[in-house]
Amino acid sequence: MAETDTRPVVTAFEWVPEFARGLVRDLRVRWALEEIGRPYDSELLNARAPRPEKYLARQPFDQVPAFRDGDLQIFETGAILLYLGEQDERLLAAEGQARWDAIAWLFSALNSVEPFIMRITHYDLFHKDKPWMPEAREAQLPLCRKKLERVAEALAGKEWLAGPFSIADIAMITVLNNLRHTDLVADYPALAAYKARGEARPAYKRALEAQYADFTPEPA
Repeated sequence: MAETDTRPVVTAFEWVPEFARGLVRDLRVRWALEEIGRPYDSELLNARAPRPEKYLARQPFDQVPAFRDGDLQIFETGAILLYLGEQDERLLAAEGQARWDAIAWLFSALNSVEPFIMRITHYDLFHKDKPWMPEAREAQLPLCRKKLERVAEALAGKEWLAGPFSIADIAMITVLNNLRHTDLVADYPALAAYKARGEARPAYKRALEAQYADFTPEPA
């Protein structure tokens, strides 16, 4: 599908706590757009207030990002990344095994890996003072480690998950970043090197800078 003549719009939050900066999922869409050099605008929302009904019609789960390109509206980062990948082979191969490997790894980052990582993250960041947390975290940790191990094995001898850099890597690296407050990724050298390669890309750095630039000072 050809892109429109308009600048796409990505929704994001105008402020989040320090621990969440660089983790909000609009970063994934910003990164993809930076990789293909496509200018975009951000529409900032108040994370501390209910989103209006008009926004819920675009994003039924009350999250960011939602994405608009001309008359087309999309929610969920996986769908947005796939849409952008369809437009540019720098994000997704046009055909063949590399294309379907990238799509499969995109789905696996969001469905097979992220849920297990986020359980650990939620325990650490939102339930750290609960008496039941250490035992619950310990029970989930082997499952999270197994997912990390599988991704590390898949990366053996490879720079990126699906041949050339793709939307799969944008998804997986941003998913792995949710563990940045731990040493879990560092326990797998292939994963740590992979994550570092992604974050060294100029497009990632520009996307991160753009997200930070949209944050206002902490409210009273």
